Amino acid sequence: MGKELCDRFDIARTVFAEANDALNEDFQKLIFEGPIEVLTLTANTQPAIVAVSIAALRAFQEVCNVRPDFVAGHSLGEFSALVASGSLEFSDAIRTTRARGTFMQQAVPEGEGAMAAVMKLDDDVIAKVCREVSEGDVVSPANFNCPGQVVISGKANAVGRASTLLKEKGGRVIPLKVSAPFHCALMASAATQLDAQLADVEFGLPVPPVVTNVEATPNMDAIRIRSLLVQQVTAPVRWTESVRYMIDEGVSTFIEFGPGNVLAGLISKIDKSVEVISVGSPDGIEIAKETLEKKQS
Repeated sequence: MGKELCDRFDIARTVFAEANDALNEDFQKLIFEGPIEVLTLTANTQPAIVAVSIAALRAFQEVCNVRPDFVAGHSLGEFSALVASGSLEFSDAIRTTRARGTFMQQAVPEGEGAMAAVMKLDDDVIAKVCREVSEGDVVSPANFNCPGQVVISGKANAVGRASTLLKEKGGRVIPLKVSAPFHCALMASAATQLDAQLADVEFGLPVPPVVTNVEATPNMDAIRIRSLLVQQVTAPVRWTESVRYMIDEGVSTFIEFGPGNVLAGLISKIDKSVEVISVGSPDGIEIAKETLEKKQS
C-alpha cells in the first residue's frame, strides 16, 4: 500500500523517508513489500496506516487547495487527524503509534481477549446485553461504527456469552480476527504506558479542530490532547456521533485519506445524503480533485 503514491508524488516519497528516519529502519520497504505477517503486527500496522494516510493527504494538498472545517479519525486515525490539523508532528505520530501498537499488543495475553461485530441491533440493546452477561468479566461496546453496526470487546469468554445472547435477540454477530481486545478496560495498562510515552510529545493548537473519538465533539485545546488520546485506548470509538456532529454543523463532503475505504462506507450508512470521497492512490486524488472542482463551479 502507498507505493503508487510514492512513485507519482515527491511529497509522498518525503513522507515515507520521514517515517524511515523516525523509526530508524527501512519501514517503507515493509509497507510496500511486506511480508504481510510482519506488516499486520499491530506495532507495524498502526504507524504504516498513519504513513500512508499522511502521504495521501499531502499529495492531495499539492494538487487541490481545500481547507477542511473539521478533521477526525477512527481510533488510530485520530493520530493522522492530529497531524492533518497541524497539532502533532508526523515523526512524533509515527513513533507514538509504533509504541501504542506495542503496548496494546502486550496488554492482554494472546487468546484471552476477543472482539465481535454486531449488526441489526440498537446500540442501547448491545450495551445492556454486555452488562447483563459480564459476570465480573470485561465486555463492552468498543466501536459505534454506524447505525446497526457496533463492535464489542473484552474477555473471550464474556464476548462469547454476549454474542450468544445478541444472536438470540435477532442480531448478526461476526467474530473479528484481531490481535487484542481494543477499546475496553483490558487496555488499561496500554493506556498508562501511552500516557508516559506522550509526556515528551509537544502538541500545538489543532486548526481545524479535531472531532475526538472520546467526546464526539471538536477539541481545540492543545493541553487536552494527551488526555484524550490516553482515554481513547480504553473508551469506545463514538464514530456515529462524531459524523453526525459534523453533518449537523453543515458538513456535506467527507474525504477519507489512507488505505481502503472503510470509513467512507460507514459515513454513507450514517447519512446517505452526504458526499464521501476516498483518497488512497493517485487515481483517488484525481477523482477527488474533479469532484471538488465540480462542486465549486
